[in-house]
Amino acid sequence: MAEAAAISRLRGRAGDCLRSLRAAALGRWPVLRRMWPTTVRARATVGAGLVVAAALALASFALLGLLEANLLRNAENDARRQAETVAQLASTGRLGRARPPGRAVEFVQVVSADGRVLYSSPNLIGVPALPPAPPEAPGTRMHTWRVRPVDGDHRQRVVQVVTQTPDGPATVYAGASLRDADAADDTTTAALVIGMPLLWATVVLVTWRVTGHALRPVEAIRAEVAEISDRDLHRRVPVPATRDEVARLAETMNATLDRLEASGIRQRQFIADASHELRSPITVLRTQLEVALAVRDPELWPELIGGALEDIERLQRLAADLLLLARIDAAQPVPAVPLDLGALVREVLEARLGDRVPVRADLAADVEVTAGALWLGRVVTNLVDNAQRYAVHGVDVTLRTAGGSGAARRTAVLEVVDDGPGIPGADRERVFERFTRLDDSRSRDHGGAGLGLAIARDLSTHHGGTLTAEDCASGARLVLRLPLTPRS
Repeated sequence: MAEAAAISRLRGRAGDCLRSLRAAALGRWPVLRRMWPTTVRARATVGAGLVVAAALALASFALLGLLEANLLRNAENDARRQAETVAQLASTGRLGRARPPGRAVEFVQVVSADGRVLYSSPNLIGVPALPPAPPEAPGTRMHTWRVRPVDGDHRQRVVQVVTQTPDGPATVYAGASLRDADAADDTTTAALVIGMPLLWATVVLVTWRVTGHALRPVEAIRAEVAEISDRDLHRRVPVPATRDEVARLAETMNATLDRLEASGIRQRQFIADASHELRSPITVLRTQLEVALAVRDPELWPELIGGALEDIERLQRLAADLLLLARIDAAQPVPAVPLDLGALVREVLEARLGDRVPVRADLAADVEVTAGALWLGRVVTNLVDNAQRYAVHGVDVTLRTAGGSGAARRTAVLEVVDDGPGIPGADRERVFERFTRLDDSRSRDHGGAGLGLAIARDLSTHHGGTLTAEDCASGARLVLRLPLTPRS
């Protein structure tokens, strides 16, 4: 782990250094800024061209080096064998039996310690002794260097072997021609000078074409998104059939457009419903105020003002609900803390005054959830208000736990049951939609705007729970499920 972290830090520092160098170069030489590629296609092509150029240069130098080393090694081996053979004859005093060098070896010369030439190949007859080596102890040693004793138009590889002869120490020189090596180097260099630029140009051209082909769907996506306005959210970007990253980008973009379109539809519907809901109490309030102005009988004023105050309270509740829905839609974070759900429900029920029917509570102890007390209290209030609106004789509130043995897998289950007309099976999901009333006239009489259950479900989802309408023998049964707080 430490090594991986160190490597990651080194990579980060190297990246920062390269970015700093680039920024410094662009700042020092503004012309580089104008020449720097600005499109992905151009940057990919330039990057590929630079990498390929560096790779080809390294490969060329490596190829020339390997070729040179191999040819030199072959020439040196031939010269060493010839030098060792002559040195063996010299050590036994049989230099006269030495044969002329073969085709691979160009010359042979034996020089005594005092600089006399003891033996020369035919092409070195009359040539002075090669530069003497420093005094050597008897034995066979090899030294290589480059000299041109004959035919100075090409290089030769010379092997020096020091041996002991009956007349004293002597040095055997054997030189192999490097004419073939030079020719091979020249031919290879010419081929690389011509072939490598062609190969580099081919790679750059292919990269430019392939990158352009790969980015063509991205450009199509960009062009389509650029033409989509807030009134064209039904349009979608084309999805290529390549099943690659670009296709996944197009699918993600279409999914985002789906969400934007759905959000726009919800927003327009919400505005239309809110306008409709606000219009009714405002109209009634204005009518009552106009009647109050028209009526000169002071005895009727309390009744008219009381009705106006009721409509104002209805407007206040509706405005508060709309603001809460706006906060929920904005996905504001919930200030969640561990709390006792049973104590919260009991506190909400005890604070209620003037309920139309009694509320009976059966609350389990030590049911702890992680939630915001204010918002979760609003969920309980809305559920009980909805039950009170339709109940005939009473409302039952039950709290229990369900699930496995582990707290992380268990849930808190809060049930609110009334003995009213109930919710038809086909409408159990629709009741959680905003501004939905199953019995519009009755809901208006009881002051409901059709937002209570929608707010309760949204807040439940915000806390990681669920709110559903489930089967009941009589009346309606709303069930809230929340995950229990894991205990350490």
